[in-house]
Amino acid sequence: MKPLLPSESETVRKIVAGETPSGTASATEPGAPVRALPVSSEISVERWSQGEVTHKTDQVAEEMPVALVYHGVPHVVMLATPANLEDFAVGFSLSEGLVGRPDEIRSVEVTVGEEAADVMITVAWDRFSALLQRRRNLTGRTGCGLCGAETADDAIREVAPVPPGPSVTTADLHSAIEQLGTMQPINARTGSVHAAAWVIPGRGIQLVREDVGRHNALDKAIGALVRAGTDFTSGYMLITSRASFEMVQKSATVGISFLAAFSAPTAFAVRLARKSGLTLVAFARRDRHVVYANPGRLTESSASAAL
Repeated sequence: MKPLLPSESETVRKIVAGETPSGTASATEPGAPVRALPVSSEISVERWSQGEVTHKTDQVAEEMPVALVYHGVPHVVMLATPANLEDFAVGFSLSEGLVGRPDEIRSVEVTVGEEAADVMITVAWDRFSALLQRRRNLTGRTGCGLCGAETADDAIREVAPVPPGPSVTTADLHSAIEQLGTMQPINARTGSVHAAAWVIPGRGIQLVREDVGRHNALDKAIGALVRAGTDFTSGYMLITSRASFEMVQKSATVGISFLAAFSAPTAFAVRLARKSGLTLVAFARRDRHVVYANPGRLTESSASAAL
């Protein structure tokens, strides 16, 4: 995708490393761009039920091609919900291993046209040089996490063992699952987006990011946390999607040691979780869960133990 010229688009926001706000963002706060883009649209529909047709309106989630461009070189185009794109750029850069530390991201600038957005990113020069050597030219569909990687080594990166991380009680986990149902405003309107929530044991959900793509939602949450200076050993990530390989890979890459998913895992994801030491919980619902890897971080609450 050709980067949009300044005359073809509106510069929404520029963030230079070190100028990010302090503190953790509100869990329901959608971000603070100068010009907010719509995340859903009202569409006229014909609704059929038991042989009867009615004319109604429906709220449908928006998605937009978002190009991540490093030093003027296009790297990837993803279909994403057009919100929190600065968070997305920071999270993607770190979770994909394009940079190793937040301070290696020098600046992020978002430009938006009528039908697409460009996110212009500058990073430490040695990181950009390495990026050119392993450069991928990929177009990412909404549900695609590894599409377009040129080699298996690009897609299946080695990750370091995760840090010890938090101890989480079953009561805390299931309280967060219940809480998350009330903290997804886009999904409440449209029923079609994923969420990634950051949870601190004993304090509940601290931040939520939503997106049409499950890995985009995770990257946005990671980016928002990094920009707020969050310690990844202090909490865990709760996601509303399945626990696929790239969700485990992204989490482990940035040092998240506990990942809980509403839906099923893949065997590939389970093997990576076990190898990296990450605790992987799936089928996390109001009244049940299944631990697939490294159960030591999840402990029985006193209430559960008494049952």
